[in-house]
Amino acid sequence: MHNKQKKIPVNTMDDFFRQGIALDRNPISKSDFTAAFQKQEATQSHRDEGYTFHILEKGSVKIEIDFKFYEVSSPAVVYLHPDQVHRMRDIEDIVVCSLSMSGEKLNTAYLDILEELSTAIPLALGAEAFTAISDCFALCLKFYHNKAARLHPLLVRDSCNVLIGLLLSEFMNQKKPQDVFSRYDKVAKSFRRLVEENYRCLKRAGEYAELLHISTPYLNECIKNVTGFTASQAIQERIMLEAKRLLYHTGKSVKEIAFDLGYTDYPYFSRLFSKTTGLSAKAFRSKNLD
Repeated sequence: MHNKQKKIPVNTMDDFFRQGIALDRNPISKSDFTAAFQKQEATQSHRDEGYTFHILEKGSVKIEIDFKFYEVSSPAVVYLHPDQVHRMRDIEDIVVCSLSMSGEKLNTAYLDILEELSTAIPLALGAEAFTAISDCFALCLKFYHNKAARLHPLLVRDSCNVLIGLLLSEFMNQKKPQDVFSRYDKVAKSFRRLVEENYRCLKRAGEYAELLHISTPYLNECIKNVTGFTASQAIQERIMLEAKRLLYHTGKSVKEIAFDLGYTDYPYFSRLFSKTTGLSAKAFRSKNLD
């Protein structure tokens, strides 16, 4: 059945204490998916309100994140950026620990890293790392529920930031070491942040070069050196990712999606989508909803 919703649902944090932080530990059984309405609710595509980690203690889960499919077995951790659209496809009996934090509560250095990890794939955890993370989560959860404790908000915020630090260190350990963080890397990082903030209104590489106070050729040189793509291609890829999300997860018309993404020239948007993805927008929707 065609999706009639006009917006991609956002799961708000179950922020019981209104601190911009939510924690929970849940066992979920495959039998919970027996009833049709339960399965529909559990497998609905959505975004999360905060920066979210799911630590899989037991079992396995099949998930879809921005059109990519993963089968994750415990022990593992899944990181989800607030922009990412995801859903569960299937589970075996699982136990999952979840932490979601608003950007305001995160250590600013961690927040910068989390933005860079916006496309991180689920990460398997070694036994030692899993034990440290599980112990830290248990402490965070204890602080979280002990509302009567003095300094409760600070204990929760600071302990959760320690947990985020542990999780980030595991993700960063999987990256190839770089002896030198080059000027190219710095420009690419700033460019990605600007694109994320402005892709709906700024479409040209020169506009980003101006914001970065560099020339357009030098911007292209930096982005191509780091990613293999030109700046214009990187901008288009980000726009088309959002277009795909809206085509797949909402019932908005192609014209409405074009307007949402800052294109008043609907035919131009349609041609750009076809050129970039190899399918027309309508064909992409039909193919993925079959």
